[in-house]
Amino acid sequence: MAYRYATERRDQSDLASGNVLRSAPGHPGFPVRLADELFQRAAARLPDAPLSLWDPCCGSGHLAASVGLLHRDRLSRLLATDTDPAALSIAERNLALLTRSGLADRERGLRADAAELSKPALLERAGTAARLAERLDGLGGDLGHRVRAGDAFAPVVPEHPVDLVLTDVPYGGLTAFSGAAPAGDPVPALVRALAAVVPGHAVLAVTARTRKVPLPEGVRALERVRVGVRAAALVRAADAAA
Repeated sequence: MAYRYATERRDQSDLASGNVLRSAPGHPGFPVRLADELFQRAAARLPDAPLSLWDPCCGSGHLAASVGLLHRDRLSRLLATDTDPAALSIAERNLALLTRSGLADRERGLRADAAELSKPALLERAGTAARLAERLDGLGGDLGHRVRAGDAFAPVVPEHPVDLVLTDVPYGGLTAFSGAAPAGDPVPALVRALAAVVPGHAVLAVTARTRKVPLPEGVRALERVRVGVRAAALVRAADAAA
């Protein structure tokens, strides 16, 4: 069966990390265009209905928040988990931008900082927050979400059934797994663990800074994508569950 998805070339600079979405040293953003493409590729393999999204290695929440703001009309809810308390603190603030009140607070804060620090660039960022609020309203308004601690290697079944797992995993020595990560190459074990706690129809879209995302033995990817220094693999949960 052929799967089709449609993309449009659009300016996504409003979602750049550090513009309105927050960043911090050690918690980098994710390429927004790639996040957009991976979501659309995965969503094309799922029912044409609102989808529940889970990022189990959410870090700062930049990937999850970007997808939420881009595709509010395709999403019913969003879950973001991580083992790092510092990352979760940033993720909570970024995922709050999936609400009108969160974006309004961000705009007010940027305008206040612009006045106090005499930095016109902050006024531009405040205008970006206002544009994102208009976009969110046009796509359906506030998106229900939750940010909590969670170990992707020993995950609990999410509170709501998940249709799509989309995550950028630590890989290649740039950062480290924590929690129940196994010795050796941890990514195949991560895929197995996540596939075991989501419905069989769910799609896992896993990306990392590597030439090829390794999968569990015997598991075939629905498709693979490579962009720049990142590679991604899309897998059906039923095919990857042990």
